[in-house]
Amino acid sequence: MLARFMTGAAVLALSTTAAYADFNLTILHTNDFHARYEPISSSDSTCSASANAEGSCFGGTARLVNAVADARARAENSILVDGGDQFQGTLFYTYYKGAMAAEFMNQLGYTAMTVGNHEFDDGPEELAKFIAEINFPILMSNADISQEPQLADKIQKSIVIEVAGEKIGLIGLTPHDTDELASPGPNVIFTDPAESVQAQVDLLTADGVNKIIVLSHSGLNVDMDVAANTTGVDVIVGGHDNSLLSNTIEGAKGPYPVMVGDTAIVQAYAYGKFLGELNVVFDDAGKLVSATGEPLLIDNAVPEDEAVVARIAELAIPLDEIRNEVVATSGGQLVGDRNVCRLQECSMGNLIADAQLARVAGQGVTISLANSGGIRADIDEGEVTMGEVLTVLPFQNTLATFTVSGQGVIDALENGASQMEDVAGRFLQVAGLKYTVDPAAPAGSRISDVMVQADGGWVPIDPAATYGAVTNNYVRNGGDGFAAFVTAENAYDFGPDLADVVAEYLAENGPYAPYTDGRITVK
Repeated sequence: MLARFMTGAAVLALSTTAAYADFNLTILHTNDFHARYEPISSSDSTCSASANAEGSCFGGTARLVNAVADARARAENSILVDGGDQFQGTLFYTYYKGAMAAEFMNQLGYTAMTVGNHEFDDGPEELAKFIAEINFPILMSNADISQEPQLADKIQKSIVIEVAGEKIGLIGLTPHDTDELASPGPNVIFTDPAESVQAQVDLLTADGVNKIIVLSHSGLNVDMDVAANTTGVDVIVGGHDNSLLSNTIEGAKGPYPVMVGDTAIVQAYAYGKFLGELNVVFDDAGKLVSATGEPLLIDNAVPEDEAVVARIAELAIPLDEIRNEVVATSGGQLVGDRNVCRLQECSMGNLIADAQLARVAGQGVTISLANSGGIRADIDEGEVTMGEVLTVLPFQNTLATFTVSGQGVIDALENGASQMEDVAGRFLQVAGLKYTVDPAAPAGSRISDVMVQADGGWVPIDPAATYGAVTNNYVRNGGDGFAAFVTAENAYDFGPDLADVVAEYLAENGPYAPYTDGRITVK
C-alpha cells in the first residue's frame, strides 16, 4: 500500500460532528469500460454463454443497468459519472465505434463523463460523433481544443449541476500525455493536470460552488498529486490505470476511498466488473464531512436486464461470423493482464513479439518490440477464436519495420521502463532481445545487460551498430513516448494487421504452448 494512503479506519471519519444542513450524496461511478457490453470471465476475457448461464461471469451492461437502478433506489441523492475510456476493447467498438457506448450510456442516465485517452483513438472525428449522440456533458479541463474545429465548443472544462437544490461543480481531466497515447491530432494541446484543475476550482468557487468533484482519467498517482497540489477539490473519481480500491478485497491497490488531505479519491477497476458507490456527506459550508463506500462486484447475484440482453444480442449479429471463427488452440492460459505485462515478461507479450518477428524475419529484421499497452486481455486455455484475438489486439494496428541503432534500442527500452510505477503501457515486450530492468532506479537509467541474438547465441548489443526492427505502426509513429522512432530510417508502416499476424502464428504453431523464457529480467 502506498505510503500516502490513509487507513480504511481513518477514511471513515473525517468528522463526526453533524451539521444542521448536512447534504448526503451517493456518487456512482464507472471507468475504463472498454466496450465490455457482454459479460467477462474471472480473468477479464471473453465469457461464453454457457459459463454465463452457470453463473461464473461478471459485468456486462445488462447487469450494470440493474446494479445502477438498485443503487439509486437506496440512495437519498445520487449521480452517475464515468472516468473515461468507454471506447476501444472489443469488436463492438471496432464495428460501431462510439455509437453503442452512446446508446447504453444514455439509457443508464449518466450525469457526466470525462474524456479518456482512448476516446481519441480514432481522432477528433469519432469523438465528435459520440458527443453528438450523448445527452449528458463530457468534460476535459486540461486541453485547449479551440483550434480543433470538430471539437471546439463541444467539450466543457467544468460544469455546475444541481442535486436536491445543492450546486455541485464537476471538472474533467484527461491524461496529459494523450498526444502520445492516442490520436488527438495536432490541434488539441494538453496542459498540466493540477494547474488546470485549480483554475476551474477557482472559477467555480468564485460563483459560490463549494462542492467540487473531479472526473479524472489520469491514474491514481496523478490523482494523488492533483489532490496534494490543489485546494477546494472534495472528491476525485478516477480511471486510466484500472486501480481496484477496496476496504475488503484482498490485493486491492489501496482503501476506498484513498484520502489525500481532505480529498477522497476513488476508482473502480475496469471493464464493468465493479460499480463504484461512494457515499459522501457535506456540511452546510460545503466541507466534506465523511466519505465511505465500497465498489460493488457485478457478479451473477446481479440479474441481467432481459431487454438489454436482447439488444446486445441484436447488435452482435454482424460480429458473430468474425468472432466465432476458431483460429487456433492454446495449451494453456495466455496471460495478457496489464498488471503483469506492464511490469515484466508475460506469455501474451512473448506470443505477440515472436509473431511479429517471425512474420518479417526474412526481411533481415532481428529485433521485435511490442508495447504492453496494446495487450488488452488474456486468452484462456482451449479453442481460440478470432474474436478473442481481436479482444487482445483491438486497435487495428499494422506491422511496421524500420532500422535503428543499438543505442536507439537501448533508449527505447528506457522509455518503456520510464513509467513502471504508473503501470504504463509503454513497457516493452521483446523478441530477439534480452534485457534487465531495475524499477527502483531513476527513470532513464533502469536498463542494463541488453543482449541480441547472433550466430545462435547472445551477445551484448552494439550501440553503434544498426539493427532491423519490427513493432506496430502506433509505436513506430511515436505513440507511448517513442518519439525517436518517428524519424527512423527505412520505415514501412503498412504491413499486415497485427491481429491477423498473431492469429496466423497461433495456427501455425498449434496447439500453442504459452511460455516465458527469461528474456526480461526484473531486479
